[in-house]
Order: sequence, then C-alpha cells, then structure tokens
Amino acid sequence: MSYQMSDLLQLMVSEGAADLHIRVGIPPVIRLHGVLHRVEGPVLKPEDTEELMRSITSEDHIQHIREKGGADFGFAFGELARFRVSAFKEKGNFALVLRQIPSKLLTMEQIGIPPSAKELLYKPRGLVLVTGPTGSGKTTTLASMINIINEERDEAHIITIEDPIEYYHKHKKAVITQREVNVDVPNFAEALRRALRQDPDVILVGELRDLETMEAAIAAAETGHLVFGTLHTTGAAKTIDRIVNAFPQNQQEQIRIQLSTVLQAVISQLLVPRCDKPGRVAIFEIMVNTPSIGALIRDNKTFRIQSDIQTGAKWGMVTLDSFLIEKWQAGLIAEEEVITKSQDPTTILQKLQEMKQAKAEAEASGRS
Repeated sequence: MSYQMSDLLQLMVSEGAADLHIRVGIPPVIRLHGVLHRVEGPVLKPEDTEELMRSITSEDHIQHIREKGGADFGFAFGELARFRVSAFKEKGNFALVLRQIPSKLLTMEQIGIPPSAKELLYKPRGLVLVTGPTGSGKTTTLASMINIINEERDEAHIITIEDPIEYYHKHKKAVITQREVNVDVPNFAEALRRALRQDPDVILVGELRDLETMEAAIAAAETGHLVFGTLHTTGAAKTIDRIVNAFPQNQQEQIRIQLSTVLQAVISQLLVPRCDKPGRVAIFEIMVNTPSIGALIRDNKTFRIQSDIQTGAKWGMVTLDSFLIEKWQAGLIAEEEVITKSQDPTTILQKLQEMKQAKAEAEASGRS
C-alpha cells in the first residue's frame, strides 16, 4: 500500500488540516481552511482502508464496527496532536474520518471570544451553553474556558464528561477529572448523576444529546454547580426552544421556569473563511440571561430575545450579525460571507449598502 497513516497524520499536522477522510474509491482527502483537497496518489482499495484503520485502533473497536456499524474514539499522535476518530462501515467497506485536535490550548483572546464571556467562568452556579454547527470550534472554546478555570480557581474541582476526550488537561490550581463515555462510564446521563457525588464545582458535558442528559444538566446547575454544555444549534432563541421542545408537552412550562433561573448565558459560534489570508475567523453571538430575558423564557416569548441581545451591550451581549459586520469592516471576511451567515440577511444587506454609501460619500468629500 502506498499510504502510511503516520505520513498522513504528519501531513495534517504540518499543513494545519482539520480533517482527514479515508474512503474506498478515492485517495485520502484532507480539509484545509474549510476546503477539501485530495492527497496525490492512487485511489484506496478496501484492503487499504482496513489496513489504515488497523494501524490506529484495537481489535475490540474493529469488532464493534463490524457489529454496530461504527465506533468513535480518540488517540494521540506522539506529542504532536490528538485526533478524534469516527470509524464506520460504508457500502460494506471500512471508512474513517479523523478530526485533528490541536495539542496547544488557545487563549480566549486567540480564539477571539469577547472579553465579557470571561466573567461567566467565575459564576458560582448556573448553565452556560456553547452552541453551533459541527466543526464550528465549540470544543476548542470550551477547552480554553476550562483551562482558565483550571489555572485561576484554586477552589474548583472540574469534572468533564466527553465522547471522546479531546483536550487532555493537567491539574493546575484546580483539580480536574476527565471521564470518557463508553470507556469510563456508559453514557452522559449516568456520568452526570455520578458526578454530583464526586464533590464537583464545575461540570462540562460534552453534548446535551438527549432528554435524560438535559434533565441531569439542569438539575446539576440548579443544585449549585457551574455546568457547561454544547448543542448543535445557532442562536440563543433556537437553543432555548430546542431544550424546551425536547421535553414532553406537560413538562415544558416547568422547564421554561427552570431555564429562566439557571441559564447564565448562550454563546453561539461559527467559523467563517478569512479573505485576507488562509484560515478561518470565529464569529460569536453572546446572550446573557438578564431579568428581562429570564421573563421572555418563562413566558415562552423567545422570538423577542434577539431584540434584547441587540440592546444588551452593557451586559456584554453581542449579536451574530453585528459581529459579522465588525469582522467585515476589519477586512477579515468577505461581504458574501456576512450575507450568507447572517440571521437577518435583508437587514444586513441594507446596512452594508448604507455603510458602503457613507464611505463613498466621505471619500468624495475628502477629495473635494
């Protein structure tokens, strides 16, 4: 076989690629700055993909893939990087997708999170949700937040529940316990129930993927813990609706009341290609739960939350659309990205036209 997994992983690390796709019928493919590129070389045969998979996993995982159709796990590539792996069957053959997890933790400033988000890390209790589509950098943002708590809060015991563990944290000022689903504990909900007996101060739930986990996370936040979790939603209103709608109709009013008090903030994020140089820039929306927003959640008026975020700068709030415009003005992202990623494209388009017109008029008066 002409491909070695170590060479492909080395290529990912040196190029800064986010993902590696291994499929029968095409050469290996890497995702670089959001774009897929084929590695030069022959197409992969069924025996090639199986051999590449065997080079990074155990016979137990392979048996699990044969029986269940797939397996997720993480592994370290020496000191260079860690990888999250999804191995699965496709048209009867083995296939792999590897996501690179940088070994170096980024600071909140390097990620570009507004400074107001840092205040959330010192809250004694409550629920902080980091949301966005797959591949939008939620894990990196949460790892950065956990690292700050780990470095600065000597009274904190942090428990992370992940599937799989991506960033490995060392004990710093805090004590940190990292539990992996399917390795250390059967599922998220069970891990959360157990966590409450392990003297936690801060709990990170890798994904609020089912009703049981959501219930347990809300209960943990209510009983005096600071809980971080992720959801695959964009925007604060959609995130709140997603949680409420996961519950049976007869429980939804109760959940709205609980959320209105335990929710501290929703941080939504996207990664947008840069136009000034290769790479991507993180775009954020931050909603902080004020008494006004709490009332909107309680009264089932989440559609009005957006206007509260627009006028909530003094609370550290920022809308996704204003963040996009700010990055466009700074020359980091293209106009079409602002329009396609915005939550209100019509208003954004109008605002962009007005800004361009004002700029043209200012330049004209400067010349005259």
